[in-house]
Amino acid sequence: MIKVELHRSFVKSYRQRIGSNRKLSLQTEKRVIVFRKNRFDSILKDHSLIGQQKDLRSFSVNGDFRIIYQLVSEDYAIFINIGSHNQVY
Repeated sequence: MIKVELHRSFVKSYRQRIGSNRKLSLQTEKRVIVFRKNRFDSILKDHSLIGQQKDLRSFSVNGDFRIIYQLVSEDYAIFINIGSHNQVY
């Protein structure tokens, strides 16, 4: 199981963009559980990023929301940002 650390920028984005949206919060929890068990699960649509974010990866929470993360090792990741496609790219 992958250990996940939340960067302060992720925590701030989560509070601002998800806040009290219970539905989105539950979707996020479910996807993080899937990620921690198997980051290669196709439901996540995990992919590496390019350009200025080339050292980072992204996976889908739902159709528009993404979590941006840095894979430090095969069993350790740091979540950097969360938000809609336009907010995180």
